Amino acid sequence: MEKSLAGKVAIVTGAGRGLGRAFAERLAALGADVVIHGMRENGPAEYGEGTTLTDVAREIGEKYGVRTIRVLGDLTNNADVERVVQTSIKELGPVEILVHNAGGDVAAAGGKPNPNDAVNVKEIDVKAVLDRNLLSTILVCQHVARGMMERKSGRIITISSIAAFKGNDNSVIYATAKAAVVEYTRCLAVQLRPFNVNVNSLAPGDTRTGRFLGTRHVPGERLVSEGTLDRVAMVDEVARVIDFFAGPLGDFVTGQVLRVDGGTQCWSA
Repeated sequence: MEKSLAGKVAIVTGAGRGLGRAFAERLAALGADVVIHGMRENGPAEYGEGTTLTDVAREIGEKYGVRTIRVLGDLTNNADVERVVQTSIKELGPVEILVHNAGGDVAAAGGKPNPNDAVNVKEIDVKAVLDRNLLSTILVCQHVARGMMERKSGRIITISSIAAFKGNDNSVIYATAKAAVVEYTRCLAVQLRPFNVNVNSLAPGDTRTGRFLGTRHVPGERLVSEGTLDRVAMVDEVARVIDFFAGPLGDFVTGQVLRVDGGTQCWSA
């Protein structure tokens, strides 16, 4: 697998911190040139995982000896999405790998919708969560897929969530959005099969990113790093799955959703 992606160009959205940065680092370690996308320049500092998006791009490029660029954009805005993709192509070349990680259980004001249940959640929060998760997935995949179809080559990985597969009463709109991302991923995979473009989704469970740890109380016994699968995942345990979906081991895999949650959900998707 060493440098198996050398010479390829990847876009990772929401790459300033947490899983997004880890995905970008995995691809860079395999030799890919990486577009580091974020919505805010200072986003990496919000939960103590860095300083600026510019610094993140520079650090990854220097660490792995690949080309990187930093691009800001609101991926719920079609014009911004087009600019992000075209800038990526202009600076680094045709995009051969997309990891769409941007999104999250965030509301219009930037925090979690409160309350976030099926009856009481505010209309403005519904739109914010749906737009940042589902609409952004559709827009980014549309713009990247067109070039992949022309070249008859490419990998698209959407980031969904295990929330998509089990009903709950405290993350309703987020779970609904991620369920729609899963179905969109499968539909896109069917459409792009004749063009040799693989489309899959990675569905993480609880993962110890800065944001996860900074926004909720986690019992200490769930923060052990070994000896049990009944724990919160390390970031790299989730991120390394990108090696499979983006690399040669995933050549004949498409339309799949892989839950990376230590077995908290053990039924067919």
